[in-house]
Amino acid sequence: MLRWFLWFNYGIGGSSMIDFNWCHGPKCHEKHTVDRVRGVKGSKVLRTRKIKENNWNEDRWDRYFCSQNCYDNFTNKYLRQVIAIAPRTECLETPIIDPTKDNSRYWSTWNITVDESRQR
Repeated sequence: MLRWFLWFNYGIGGSSMIDFNWCHGPKCHEKHTVDRVRGVKGSKVLRTRKIKENNWNEDRWDRYFCSQNCYDNFTNKYLRQVIAIAPRTECLETPIIDPTKDNSRYWSTWNITVDESRQR
Protein backbone atom coordinates (compact mmCIF):
# COMPACT_ATOMS: atom_id res chain seq x y z
CA MET A 1 0.00 0.00 0.00
CA LEU A 2 2.79 2.44 0.88
CA ARG A 3 4.54 1.60 -2.38
CA TRP A 4 1.38 2.46 -4.37
CA PHE A 5 0.95 5.73 -2.43
CA LEU A 6 4.52 6.83 -3.13
CA TRP A 7 4.28 5.85 -6.79
CA PHE A 8 0.92 7.59 -7.29
CA ASN A 9 1.70 10.78 -5.38
CA TYR A 10 5.35 11.28 -6.23
CA GLY A 11 6.00 9.18 -9.30
CA ILE A 12 4.57 8.71 -12.75
CA GLY A 13 0.99 8.16 -11.66
CA GLY A 14 0.33 11.46 -9.96
CA SER A 15 1.84 14.57 -8.51
CA SER A 16 2.91 15.91 -5.16
CA MET A 17 1.15 18.72 -3.32
CA ILE A 18 3.86 21.06 -4.57
CA ASP A 19 2.25 20.92 -8.02
CA PHE A 20 -0.89 22.68 -6.76
CA ASN A 21 -1.82 26.19 -5.63
CA TRP A 22 -4.83 27.13 -3.58
CA CYS A 23 -7.09 29.64 -5.31
CA HIS A 24 -6.26 33.15 -4.07
CA GLY A 25 -9.81 34.43 -4.55
CA PRO A 26 -10.93 35.97 -1.24
CA LYS A 27 -14.46 34.57 -1.63
CA CYS A 28 -13.65 31.24 -3.33
CA HIS A 29 -14.49 29.25 -0.20
CA GLU A 30 -17.93 30.90 0.02
CA LYS A 31 -19.24 29.75 -3.38
CA HIS A 32 -21.91 27.07 -3.18
CA THR A 33 -20.67 24.43 -5.60
CA VAL A 34 -20.49 20.68 -5.03
CA ASP A 35 -16.79 20.43 -5.94
CA ARG A 36 -15.93 22.68 -2.96
CA VAL A 37 -17.73 20.52 -0.37
CA ARG A 38 -15.32 18.62 1.90
CA GLY A 39 -15.46 16.81 5.22
CA VAL A 40 -17.40 14.03 6.87
CA LYS A 41 -21.12 13.96 7.58
CA GLY A 42 -21.96 16.46 10.27
CA SER A 43 -18.90 18.65 9.76
CA LYS A 44 -18.93 19.62 6.09
CA VAL A 45 -17.15 22.75 4.84
CA LEU A 46 -16.83 24.70 1.60
CA ARG A 47 -13.13 24.70 0.71
CA THR A 48 -11.08 26.84 -1.65
CA ARG A 49 -10.29 25.05 -4.93
CA LYS A 50 -6.86 23.66 -5.77
CA ILE A 51 -5.32 24.63 -9.09
CA LYS A 52 -2.92 22.24 -10.80
CA GLU A 53 0.35 23.80 -11.95
CA ASN A 54 1.27 22.87 -15.50
CA ASN A 55 2.88 24.23 -18.65
CA TRP A 56 -0.43 25.72 -19.83
CA ASN A 57 -0.86 28.08 -16.90
CA GLU A 58 2.80 28.94 -16.33
CA ASP A 59 3.22 32.71 -15.87
CA ARG A 60 -0.54 33.27 -16.14
CA TRP A 61 -3.22 34.42 -13.73
CA ASP A 62 -5.05 31.08 -13.90
CA ARG A 63 -2.15 29.40 -12.08
CA TYR A 64 -3.40 31.10 -8.88
CA PHE A 65 -7.13 31.59 -9.50
CA CYS A 66 -9.77 28.98 -10.30
CA SER A 67 -11.96 31.38 -12.28
CA GLN A 68 -12.15 34.88 -13.73
CA ASN A 69 -14.54 35.77 -10.91
CA CYS A 70 -11.98 34.81 -8.23
CA TYR A 71 -9.31 36.80 -10.09
CA ASP A 72 -11.61 39.85 -10.26
CA ASN A 73 -12.49 39.58 -6.55
CA PHE A 74 -8.79 39.46 -5.63
CA THR A 75 -7.96 42.39 -7.91
CA ASN A 76 -10.81 44.52 -6.56
CA LYS A 77 -9.83 43.79 -2.95
CA TYR A 78 -6.03 44.19 -3.23
CA LEU A 79 -5.55 46.55 -6.19
CA ARG A 80 -4.10 49.45 -4.17
CA GLN A 81 -1.62 47.17 -2.40
CA VAL A 82 -0.50 45.58 -5.68
CA ILE A 83 -0.02 48.98 -7.35
CA ALA A 84 1.97 50.17 -4.31
CA ILE A 85 4.59 47.47 -5.08
CA ALA A 86 5.61 49.21 -8.33
CA PRO A 87 3.83 52.54 -8.73
CA ARG A 88 3.98 54.29 -12.09
CA THR A 89 5.34 57.80 -11.51
CA GLU A 90 5.66 58.79 -15.17
CA CYS A 91 4.02 57.86 -18.44
CA LEU A 92 5.45 55.32 -20.86
CA GLU A 93 5.97 56.16 -24.53
CA THR A 94 6.80 54.21 -27.67
CA PRO A 95 8.41 56.19 -30.49
CA ILE A 96 6.55 55.88 -33.81
CA ILE A 97 6.93 57.08 -37.37
CA ASP A 98 4.34 59.70 -38.39
CA PRO A 99 1.08 57.79 -39.00
CA THR A 100 -0.31 57.59 -42.53
CA LYS A 101 -3.93 57.17 -43.55
CA ASP A 102 -4.81 54.22 -45.78
CA ASN A 103 -7.95 54.79 -47.91
CA SER A 104 -7.61 51.69 -50.07
CA ARG A 105 -10.52 49.87 -48.42
CA TYR A 106 -14.18 50.66 -47.74
CA TRP A 107 -13.09 52.18 -44.45
CA SER A 108 -10.06 54.26 -43.59
CA THR A 109 -7.31 52.84 -41.41
CA TRP A 110 -4.16 54.34 -39.97
CA ASN A 111 -0.76 52.74 -40.43
CA ILE A 112 1.14 53.15 -37.19
CA THR A 113 4.69 51.80 -37.19
CA VAL A 114 7.18 51.70 -34.30
CA ASP A 115 10.35 53.68 -35.00
CA GLU A 116 13.03 51.08 -34.24
CA SER A 117 15.84 53.63 -34.62
CA ARG A 118 14.58 55.54 -31.56
CA GLN A 119 13.87 52.52 -29.31
CA ARG A 120 15.56 52.61 -25.94
